[in-house]
Amino acid sequence: MSGRLEVRCLHAGYGRSMVLHNINLAVDAGRSLAILGHNGAGKSTLLATLAGITQQHQGQILLDGYDLSERAPYARTGHGLAWVPQERAVFATLTTQENLATVARPGPWTADDVYALFPRLAERRHHFGNQLSGGEQQMLAIARALVLNPRVLMLDEPLEGLAPLMAEQLLATLGELIRQRDMTVLIVEQNPCQVLPITDDAIIMQRGHVVHQSPSQALMSDADTLRTWLAV
Repeated sequence: MSGRLEVRCLHAGYGRSMVLHNINLAVDAGRSLAILGHNGAGKSTLLATLAGITQQHQGQILLDGYDLSERAPYARTGHGLAWVPQERAVFATLTTQENLATVARPGPWTADDVYALFPRLAERRHHFGNQLSGGEQQMLAIARALVLNPRVLMLDEPLEGLAPLMAEQLLATLGELIRQRDMTVLIVEQNPCQVLPITDDAIIMQRGHVVHQSPSQALMSDADTLRTWLAV
């Protein structure tokens, strides 16, 4: 399974409103990218554009050299992109097991594998989506993306709104996923202290532009850049 993602000269937004301006980035297969920036920087719009939800005006989105720019969202999923939006969007009236079975595609990740990764979901496999806590719904949203067996997994603020202990547990699980290096992972996050230690590379966005790119470890020790762009 490969999963090299490349974005070239990407301009996108909502209708005629342009949000992303000339985005260029490349993430090699099996590597992870932290996408940082304040609210309104364009981070979520970037993932939504990769997923095919926004209006792409210019540029290319390449997955292993194949241009996804003109493909519908469902076709991008079939080609290997999986997106976990901020809203989680689990099926409220389906059980945990049914949520997984509805979207599962052939590949190494099965329901048993995600239950091993998230034992709490195994305990709640017969609970409906609307009976799960916020943290459990987030686990289910990620598990549902994994059983799509993607080449690229995109997570939009997966820790948002979670209790500190749940966020810590989920962060550890995401770190485990990233270390396996069997897919490319993009994580949108506002708190660099949480996501930089578990990712390979990082970008910082402001007003729809990429204003900084570097290895995550280098950014962690770059106090001036963190202060300038993230007020950390």
